[in-house]
Amino acid sequence: MRSRLIIIALAYALIAPSVGAEALTIPGHSVSDQMQIIPKRGISMDSVLTDFGEPDERYGPVGEPPISEWVYGGFRVYFENQTVLHTINLNTLIMPK
Repeated sequence: MRSRLIIIALAYALIAPSVGAEALTIPGHSVSDQMQIIPKRGISMDSVLTDFGEPDERYGPVGEPPISEWVYGGFRVYFENQTVLHTINLNTLIMPK
């Protein structure tokens, strides 16, 4: 049984590279050659200020636990208390027309 799985895996490895791939395009989305560096989950507000500077806009805190939003040119950062909860890269969003 084990040798049969190995043979199948080897056959797949030989066949898979020969299968052609087609580029997928999504309307309203453009591919960028540059990776944007954005704040990672779990870092502090102070670290975001040090690494990315003063945001263009600040919102919040709102609710319990307190959620704040900082707006930078190409991304938004959401904080729970003083910690990054999530970052949204606005350059990769697909906006409906």
